[in-house]
Amino acid sequence: MSNKPNLHTCLSPALLHLYDVSNSIVVIIDVLRATSTIVTALNNGARCVIPVDDVSRCKEIGKQMQAVTAGERDGKIAEGLEYGNSPFEYPKEFIEGKTLVLTTTNGTRLLHMALDKGAREIVIGSFANLSAVCDHLVEMKKDVMLACAAWKDRVNMEDTLFAGAVINRVGENFTINCDSSHLAEKMYEKGKKDLFDFMKKNDASHYHRLMGFGLEKDIRYCLSADEANVLPLYKDGKLVLK
Repeated sequence: MSNKPNLHTCLSPALLHLYDVSNSIVVIIDVLRATSTIVTALNNGARCVIPVDDVSRCKEIGKQMQAVTAGERDGKIAEGLEYGNSPFEYPKEFIEGKTLVLTTTNGTRLLHMALDKGAREIVIGSFANLSAVCDHLVEMKKDVMLACAAWKDRVNMEDTLFAGAVINRVGENFTINCDSSHLAEKMYEKGKKDLFDFMKKNDASHYHRLMGFGLEKDIRYCLSADEANVLPLYKDGKLVLK
């Protein structure tokens, strides 16, 4: 019997109820763009990021804490908020030393679902911090759930590709008896030479959605490895650097 920890991949929040995450490190994956934006803001010196699941709560906490309030719904800045979900909105000169309160369509919701299910630890994963995530998972030697935020519960390509990238690097340290993990890794192996081109050629829905908003630069950044190689951990209601 192998005594390696287990690794599973949940391809959509709608499938999370099928898994027990109470002993797992849950990696929240929302590549386009919530988790990429969170790691970028923290890497650029944000004090912390507070993930909330609705816009009114975001505004309320922002007022209380004199924080930057940000978020999107369906890829556009949410009504009543100042900033959106693009990593490029959070350069060092703007975000350093500030608190960011963020709400997004998929990623922040999934984080709260994982909390409700009693996740042992929650970390944030994106290509921007791929190495930091992989190093942490190997070092901790605990069960892992790679949790994809998907798009309104529909499986998406980019979050699956990221799960595959993690498995591709760390898989040998885990017992993987999980077809969604194998699918993710196979897809990543096919696309890894050029993820942007892979998304384009395979008609990824989120690729089209964001290209429609003129956000090619965002997509390219969000598919690049280790642009903001830090590890955000969830602690006492906030995402802070490990």
